[in-house]
Amino acid sequence: MAQDNKISVVINTYNAEKHLREVLDSVKDFDEIVICDMESKDNTLAIAREYGCKIVTFEKKNYTIVEPARNFAVQSATHLWVLVTDADELVTPELRQYLYQYIATPNCPEGLFIPRRNRDMNVLDMGRLRDFQLRFFRRDKVYWPPLIHSIPEIEGKTTKLVDNDKAVFNHLDENYLHDRMEKLNRYSDEELDKRANKQYGLGALIWRPTWRFFKAYVMDQQYKKGLPGLISSYLSGFYQFLIVAKTIEKRKYKTK
Repeated sequence: MAQDNKISVVINTYNAEKHLREVLDSVKDFDEIVICDMESKDNTLAIAREYGCKIVTFEKKNYTIVEPARNFAVQSATHLWVLVTDADELVTPELRQYLYQYIATPNCPEGLFIPRRNRDMNVLDMGRLRDFQLRFFRRDKVYWPPLIHSIPEIEGKTTKLVDNDKAVFNHLDENYLHDRMEKLNRYSDEELDKRANKQYGLGALIWRPTWRFFKAYVMDQQYKKGLPGLISSYLSGFYQFLIVAKTIEKRKYKTK
């Protein structure tokens, strides 16, 4: 394949008008922006047209997660290198510069994990960069499994962006408690398909939530965010509790 030093940005959307203008402003200097929309009912498409985006549609059907649309979205891009960003994530100028330098490097790995700074109760995470997302890759070397929170599968090598703490995604989702609790319940339902053969018991009910809280609060330095960090860490542990409890309920008590 001929050398392609251009980058397509791919954004999956569904009723994403809230942050979309700000997100598109952050990626407007890339070579192409592809909006893969799941039949939005708000002003998402009007905003995308305003910015001159390439728009493709993926039927929403009964999907409640984005992953089934990821492969279609990525393959709708024109250029060899693809950056996937969500409709509530900003791409910093430093990240854009880094990515173009990256693809200009001979024999660079086919996939790149990019750090993301998250926001809880409107407080931005300024601790160590621990949330890495595999979002930059060659279009011809990737497959994205259609399961919730799945990681793209790369044919080739991957690496992490660890040498520039300003080359990041900035997550705009405020994660207010009402919205986050709704997501935890919905996402934990979707996780059940990935754990169909798991045999969880009392130990998992205790140690998985406890470990996730410890990891978030101590290792990921959520304590630096004060009470919002403490609350977010508890919710991370509670999410693991929901997954384990629902898996036990489904297997042992034969619920649907």
